[in-house]
Amino acid sequence: MTSSGLNRLLIVRTSAMGDILHALPAVAALRRSLPETSIGWVVEERWVELLCAPSTALAGLPSTGRPLVDRIHTVNTKGWRRSLTAFDTWRQISESVRELRTFRYQAAIDFQGSVRSAFIARLSGANSIYGFAHPREGTAKMFYSKPIAAKGAHVIEQNLSLAESFTGNIPAMNQAELPRDDKAERDCDQFLKKHQLEKFVVLNPGAGWDAKQWPAERYGEIAQQLSQDGMKCLINFGPGEEALAEAARTSSQGCAMLLGVSLTELIAFTRRAALFIGGDTGPMHLAATLEIPVVALFGPTDPARNGPFGTSKIVLRSPASLTSHKRNAPVDPGLLAITVDEVVASARQLLKEPRG
Repeated sequence: MTSSGLNRLLIVRTSAMGDILHALPAVAALRRSLPETSIGWVVEERWVELLCAPSTALAGLPSTGRPLVDRIHTVNTKGWRRSLTAFDTWRQISESVRELRTFRYQAAIDFQGSVRSAFIARLSGANSIYGFAHPREGTAKMFYSKPIAAKGAHVIEQNLSLAESFTGNIPAMNQAELPRDDKAERDCDQFLKKHQLEKFVVLNPGAGWDAKQWPAERYGEIAQQLSQDGMKCLINFGPGEEALAEAARTSSQGCAMLLGVSLTELIAFTRRAALFIGGDTGPMHLAATLEIPVVALFGPTDPARNGPFGTSKIVLRSPASLTSHKRNAPVDPGLLAITVDEVVASARQLLKEPRG
C-alpha cells in the first residue's frame, strides 16, 4: 500500500513502557512522511503519559503536549481480563470498539504482535492491517492482511522497517519527541533548585522481573563513589519498587535521594539528567529516547535487540549471560558478575564525554 489517499491511520502498541518507546521513532517517521494523515494510537491507560501530557486533550492537532499523534484511544485490557464476566467490562469494551470504528481508520499497523493487539487492529474496522510476518505470538498473523518481514537487529530498526513497508519511503530516523507538560517542567526545576542538584545521575534499581535485577544495594555503592566526584544521585522507582529503592538509598549512606514521581514528572527529570544507570527497563529506554547517556546493565536479555538506542552508552554484559525471557527465573548469574567498580568506571567515562 502507498500513502496516496490515506486520510486516517491507526497505530496499535498498547504496552509496555519500553515497547511503546521503541515504537516512537517509527511513528515519528510516519508522521513526517504522512503530514496530512490523521494518526490515532491505541494504548493502555497507564502509559498514556508517554504520548500525551496530563494537561493536554487526547485529540486535536499535535502539540508539545501530544507531539506525535492526532488522537489517542485508551484501553484497559489488564483490568478487563480480571473481570471478564462483569457487565461493566463488556460495556467498556463495546464503547472502546465503537469509538475506534467511529473514526473509520483506513489502515492499522500493529507494532505489538500479540493476539490481543492484532485483534484490536481488526476490530477497528480498518481495511488494511500491517504486522510482522513472524509476530511475538504466531496466531496474531491470522488478523493481518499485510504481514511484513522485519529487517534489522534492534527492535527499533524492526519497527522502522514495518513503517517503511507501509509508506515505501521513510526518511532518516531522528529521535522521537516526548510530551512536555509545563507544570511538571516547573515542578522539576523547583525541586532541583531546592536541593541544589545542578548535575545529577538517575539510578534505577527496578526491573521487569527478577532475572534482570542487579542488586539494589550496589546502586547505593555507586552513589557513594560518584559523590566523591561531586555528583548527586536520584533513585527512581515505580509502584511496587519502594523496598528496592529504600535498600539502594540506605546503602548510599546519604549520597542518594529517592525519586518517586509520575511518568510525566519522570520525563521532566530524565531530560535534565547527566547520566542514567540501570538495567533493561522502561526508564532506561526513556533516557535513551531523550538522548541521555546510559550505562546499561544487561543479563538475560539481548542488548543487540533491546539495548539503549540512539544515545551515548556503555552496555555491560557478562559472557556468562545467556539470552532468556523466563520471568520466573532467579537473578542472572552473569548479571551478578558485573561489579560496582565496572559500572562506576563506565559512568565516569560517559560523564567526561561532551554531550550532543
